[in-house]
Amino acid sequence: MDTISVNKFRDNLKSVVEQIVSQHEPLKVTRRAGEAFVVISADDWEREQETLHVLQSKSLMQQIATSLETHSRGEGYKPTNEQMDEITGI
Repeated sequence: MDTISVNKFRDNLKSVVEQIVSQHEPLKVTRRAGEAFVVISADDWEREQETLHVLQSKSLMQQIATSLETHSRGEGYKPTNEQMDEITGI
């Protein structure tokens, strides 16, 4: 994660925010007389929140573990070529 001073952040707000949004990389902003903070795009924040929700859900994590087990044994659902094309957007 890149770091920038609050003064540079303020002076270059538009370009810095544009970079954060387009590159999907959070930015740590440091302050001389205070704690640092992180700037992240709204889309990236929502993805992080969804990931945390999944990781904190025992039932979802169990479903993932079960899916990985069946996949490693070569069992489970196998989509058709047409379904795979739809899934991958080809």
